[in-house]
Amino acid sequence: MFFGCCILKSGKEREEVEEKLKRITGKLIREHSLEEEEYRYLIDHREEVRDRLAREARRVTEQIYGDEIFVRGLIEFTNICRNDCLYCGIRNSNENVERYRLTEKQILDCCAEGYELGYRTFVLQGGEDGYFSDEVLVPLIRKIRREYPECAITLSIGERERASYQALFDAGADRYLLRHETADEGHYRKLHPERMSFRHRMNCLRELREIGYAVGAGFMVGSPFQTSRELAEDLKFIETFRPEMCGIGPFIPHRDTPFRDEPAGTLELTCFLLSVIRLAWPSVLLPATTALGTIDPRGREKGVLSGANVVMPNLSPTEVRRNYELYNDKICMGDESAQCRSCLDMRMRTVGRRVVTDRGDLRRTPREEVNEEESRKKNGTE
Repeated sequence: MFFGCCILKSGKEREEVEEKLKRITGKLIREHSLEEEEYRYLIDHREEVRDRLAREARRVTEQIYGDEIFVRGLIEFTNICRNDCLYCGIRNSNENVERYRLTEKQILDCCAEGYELGYRTFVLQGGEDGYFSDEVLVPLIRKIRREYPECAITLSIGERERASYQALFDAGADRYLLRHETADEGHYRKLHPERMSFRHRMNCLRELREIGYAVGAGFMVGSPFQTSRELAEDLKFIETFRPEMCGIGPFIPHRDTPFRDEPAGTLELTCFLLSVIRLAWPSVLLPATTALGTIDPRGREKGVLSGANVVMPNLSPTEVRRNYELYNDKICMGDESAQCRSCLDMRMRTVGRRVVTDRGDLRRTPREEVNEEESRKKNGTE
């Protein structure tokens, strides 16, 4: 979907647009908040403000996190999924996927290798696979927590019931990634089968926060039927929900989905939105995703220069990586874990950043801590 910038008809109109953009960008930088229509205006006129917002996003990132880049060791432990999302390469109805599940030993071996490479966050990601019930996952999480007490355990396994989220949290998981994909209910229905519920997805995010997880949300950029209006809704949702982590990446079509012939999202728009998110929610942990690196050889570096401060290299066994193909031509399919780490170290150095051995927890600014305290009192949570 193309979100074009307006063609101006007169010098007066140009002055009016420039003045409005100056006002909106100034408000975003000072107040970290905009109305949806203001976000939409920025998106529609992004060429005029892109460079300024990227500079400001880098400044804010460095102010809070310095030159540090946090790594998350990604373990894609199952590509079996009950859902049939129209954009996803491992959707249930795709008969061309070779399905797999990692054993407990394989998952623990991935953690051991990642720990040796300096990773202090493990991300267990998979489709919504019914085999991985609480009875299977709880003992596994307890083993990882016992073996690596100083590490963060992140889950990215989709929608579950609150009791399940609680059991996994009690076992030792402390972060949960659940991309909302779009904050617009009508748009959500166009991307998912009828049995899936936008309201349930959003309620899961709220329940995860209430339980105590550090929560990650996120959305696709340039997905089918998306306009600047839906993107503005996404930005407002991130600003107000304030997830500890926000993963955004360009939509990339997969050959075995109904959206196979749809155009991909762009690097330019994704990087612009990274900068806006950084300024709307300064402390957010913001990944430069694999999808960015897939559509551009230096996509992750460009994401970092737009305000990102997290990368997520793959720790999965190389023999199964090609079967966890959510979109076409995913990078790093055959690289060994040590190769991925070495490559990322080098890449981050080229943009003045350094990969650190750290859990990479969110660091709130003093102003954000005051705002959070006021919000808790207002909402009666204290």
